[in-house]
Amino acid sequence: MKKLSILVIILFVNLCLTAQEKEPESNGETPKAETFESSQSLTMNGKTYGIKAVTGTHLLRDENDEPIAQFGFTHYFLPSAKKRPIIFAFNGGPLSASFWLHFGILGPKRIVVNDPGYTGPAPYEVVKNEYSVLDKADLVMIDPVGVGFSRPVGKAKWEDFWGVDQDIRSIGLFIEQFLIGSEKMNAPKYLLGESYGTFRNAGLVKYLQDKGIAMNGVIMVSAVFELQHLLFGPGDDTAYLIHFPTYAATAWYHNKIPSKNPNLEAFLTEVRTFTEEQYAPALLKGDQLTTAEKQAIAGQLAMYSGLTADFWMKADLRVTNQEYFQELLRDQGETVGRLDSRFTGINEDMLGQYAQTDPQSDAISPPYIAAFKKYLYDDLGVRKDWTYTTTAGSREGFKWDWKHRGNIQWNAQVAVSTLPDMTTAMNRNPNLKILILNGYYDLATVFYGVEHSINHMGLKPELKKNIIMKYYEAGHMMYTHEPSMVKFKADVDAFIDETSN
Repeated sequence: MKKLSILVIILFVNLCLTAQEKEPESNGETPKAETFESSQSLTMNGKTYGIKAVTGTHLLRDENDEPIAQFGFTHYFLPSAKKRPIIFAFNGGPLSASFWLHFGILGPKRIVVNDPGYTGPAPYEVVKNEYSVLDKADLVMIDPVGVGFSRPVGKAKWEDFWGVDQDIRSIGLFIEQFLIGSEKMNAPKYLLGESYGTFRNAGLVKYLQDKGIAMNGVIMVSAVFELQHLLFGPGDDTAYLIHFPTYAATAWYHNKIPSKNPNLEAFLTEVRTFTEEQYAPALLKGDQLTTAEKQAIAGQLAMYSGLTADFWMKADLRVTNQEYFQELLRDQGETVGRLDSRFTGINEDMLGQYAQTDPQSDAISPPYIAAFKKYLYDDLGVRKDWTYTTTAGSREGFKWDWKHRGNIQWNAQVAVSTLPDMTTAMNRNPNLKILILNGYYDLATVFYGVEHSINHMGLKPELKKNIIMKYYEAGHMMYTHEPSMVKFKADVDAFIDETSN
C-alpha cells in the first residue's frame, strides 16, 4: 500500500492537525461591524468605470438573528446600477482567504508575477486590471470565518464554522443577508470559487436554492467535487487514473515525450483513450495481470509520462502525484510544481520519494501576499491594527470537519463529495448553468478528475449541456499566465452575458 503524502494531507484535508480549538477572546460584548469606503477607477475597452469599494466586516446573524461572526468581505459596485449582476467569490483551502482571486484576476488591480518562474524581490509591480469582471458585474470577495478579518463572536466557536456543512451554512447566511442589505435580491446572481471553493460551490448552490435563492450561474475555477479524487487511497485506483492525463500534459510541456504531437489537445485526446481503454482495465485486474501484460502497460505509461518503464514496474503501475513531482526532472536536480507543473524548483532531496515543496507556491506567494496587504491597508483604507489572516492553517488548533450530510449511508460517511448536491440543484433548476475552468498543468485538482465527475452525475443530456467546460494551458491559478487571463476574461464575460438576460 502506498502511504499518503504528508504535504497532501496538510494542504487538502488537514487531518494531522488535531489540537483542541481555541475559542475567540471575548469581553462579553459583541463588537460592532466596521467598514471602510474608497473609490477605485478602471478603464476597460476605452470606457472608464468609477467604482465604489467597501471593505470590512458584516455582523453575521444565525437563523434566530443571534450574532455569530464578524464576517469579512470587500464589495465593489457601481452606485447607480442596482440591476447589475453580482458575483460572490472566494478561494479554497480549506481554509484560504480570497486575496488570490481578488488580486490575481477579479478586482480592479492585480499583481504581475514572472510566470512560470520566480518573481524578483520587492517592490512588486501592481497594475490596473484590464481583465477584471467589474465591467460586467458587482463583486463581493468573501473571506470565510478563520481567514481575512472573519472571526466568531458571541457564543459561537471556531468549530461552528470549520467543516463542510458549517462552511456552506455560514457563507449561505452571509450571501442571503448581503443580498437583502444591498437590495440585490432580484439581480442576476453568481457564485465563483476556486479549488476547495468549487467543492463549496457545489453544496452552496443547493443550500441557497433550497432557501429560494437561485443562482443564474456558478463559475468553478480549478474544480474538485469528490475529495477522494485527491487522495491515493488503499484499494482505490481512481486517483491514479484521473491524474495520469495531467502527468502526460506535464511531460509534454517539459519535452519528455518522444516525437511528441505538437498539438497538446490532440495529444491529450490520445492519452484519455489510452487511460480509459488500456490503463483502467489493467489496474482493475490487480494481481491477476500477467507479467507480460504489466510490462506492456508500463512501457506505454513510460511513453506518455516521461518516467521510465522500470519506475512504473516498481510502482506496480501506480504513481502518486508527489512521486511524479519528484521523479520527472530528478536527473536535472529539479522538481515540478503541484499547483502548476510548468513551474520548476530545486530538488531538495535527490534520494527522496516525495517532493519537499511546491515551486509554484514558492514562486508567487510572497509577491501576492505583500502586494495585496499594501493594497488592502493603503488603497482600501483598512485600519492598520487589524490583522488580515491569509490561511486558517496558521491558527492554533485548526481542524476541518469533513462530515457532509449528503454522504451519510448506514450511519457512516461513505465519501467526501458535494457532487450529489450539485446534481440535485441542476435537476431541480433546469435554468442553472455551470462554467468550469480547467488548467491542463494543474496537478492539485486535475482536469480529468472533473471530467470523470461530470460524466458520472447521471444528468439528462439536455441538462448536461448546461455544464460548460473550458481549458487553459496553465495550472491551478491559470490567471498567473497572461494568455490565460485573456481567455479567462472572455470565457467569464460570455457566460455572464448568456445567463444574465
